[in-house]
Amino acid sequence: MELKRMDDRELITLYISGKEKAFETLLMRHKDKIFRFVYMKVRCHDLTEDIFQETFIKVINKFRLGEYNEEGKFLPWAMRIAHNLVIDHFRRTSRVKMVSESTSLKDDYSIFNTLSQTDKNVQEKLITDEIESQMVHLIDYLPAAQKSIIQMRIFQDMSFKEIAEIEDISINTALGRMRYALMNIRKIIDQNNICIEY
Repeated sequence: MELKRMDDRELITLYISGKEKAFETLLMRHKDKIFRFVYMKVRCHDLTEDIFQETFIKVINKFRLGEYNEEGKFLPWAMRIAHNLVIDHFRRTSRVKMVSESTSLKDDYSIFNTLSQTDKNVQEKLITDEIESQMVHLIDYLPAAQKSIIQMRIFQDMSFKEIAEIEDISINTALGRMRYALMNIRKIIDQNNICIEY
């Protein structure tokens, strides 16, 4: 059977059994999506190249160690590896303390308590409209997890369901990160006396 016609699971099985070409086929199939995914997070071509290569080194190592166990779900699995490497990068470089659920003013406060199932569509629209109209240029100052959510929602036009699947989080967590991203952007605006044009 021609390699290009095989599904991801079959290619991975072949690669683990020693057929190097199977991995090349798998890489070619998904490289563009994963590269764009990383680029949208870091907005730097050279850094994207580095993280992309490191991602596939980790993928290969996990295959060889027998640590891949998500048959048929290679792309989300590889994207989580890439995402974790991006987070590691930003943790090394970020020095700004931002708002998170654990650092909010009230210890018992949780954004998830304010979001009901029926509010999700309205919440998504309000958040997206507000960011698109005023604050896109400030997202580079956000913590990596919050920046990632905004980039996927705006630049990749992904739904919160899709974002939640890729990030391996709940939809409520994705919405919560968006809410904290907005809080942090407002904090940056206030602290730096930035004037946003409407």
